[in-house]
Amino acid sequence: MAYRVVVVGATGNVGREMLNILAEREFPIKEIAAVASSRSTGDEIDFGDTGQKLKVKNLEHFDFTGWDMALFAVGSAATKEYAPKAAAAGCVVIDNSSLYRMDPDVPLIVPEVNPEAIDGYTARNIIANPNCSTAQMVVALKPLHDAATIKRVVVSTYQSVSGAGKEGMDELFEQSRNIFVGDPAEPKKFTKQIAFNVIPHIDVFLDDGYTKEEWKMVVETKKILDPKVKVTATCVRVPVFVGHSEAINIEFENELSAADAQKILREAPGVMLVDKRENGGYVTPVECVGDFATFVSRVREDPTVENGLVLWCVSDNLRKGAALNAVQIAELLGRRHLKKG
Repeated sequence: MAYRVVVVGATGNVGREMLNILAEREFPIKEIAAVASSRSTGDEIDFGDTGQKLKVKNLEHFDFTGWDMALFAVGSAATKEYAPKAAAAGCVVIDNSSLYRMDPDVPLIVPEVNPEAIDGYTARNIIANPNCSTAQMVVALKPLHDAATIKRVVVSTYQSVSGAGKEGMDELFEQSRNIFVGDPAEPKKFTKQIAFNVIPHIDVFLDDGYTKEEWKMVVETKKILDPKVKVTATCVRVPVFVGHSEAINIEFENELSAADAQKILREAPGVMLVDKRENGGYVTPVECVGDFATFVSRVREDPTVENGLVLWCVSDNLRKGAALNAVQIAELLGRRHLKKG
């Protein structure tokens, strides 16, 4: 047996990556549908490298009845309208938007971290996929938390423009080209020039001075990992096309040496430890593109606090930060509940 799967938002960056990963991982598929807005209806899209072409269907008229699961990669407005319809039709929604992440009746899942939480999906027939920067961080934190109990996390992110979609990637490319030829590099998608620059501002500002992206990292980490963990974040957009990086400072309740942390991370699911204390003995975003892993480098002790560690974490945000995690949730849902695979 196999599953009937819908990818909603199939023509966007994340939707295309979902199709690629479903094909790469040979997800057991009986039938697959590529669905998007009316402006893409009738277009053809590749189902990974299978050679199969999918004709894009119109979301407004799509009937989710009889489909097993739908991977949503559209904005919150479209998700708010169509995800409940899919769920009511008996199709389990795996949602990549921020809409349902903090809903107490919707599990927020990173399969390497809190797989058992998926059992709560039946309350709404919806499962939430976390923010890209949160997903890779909790994969790195989970095995360390199990070993020594994390008290506090201070994270600074270096987030690629692909997190802002195709418009963000286009703006970096166009501004870089314009600067080289002496043309103006006016910002459109971002608040300031992104080429050859960094912008300490992702999403809207909140009343306390943090941005919504920073707030997401705090509350989502608590929901996924442990509500007792204290988190503070500074989220920065950098001129990188794909791949988010994070400098993470961790304070533990119990002692954990850098050497022991390296041993733990070396065996941790979803983590690839690349930590040589030499030139190039670490991973950068360029090297992580297209890979499934969350890479950890530069693990070292923080002498300014008791029981402190610092590490560098890099991952392909279109994969582990979005599409891969959604497909892993689908795999977990199949193994644990639907059992058609």
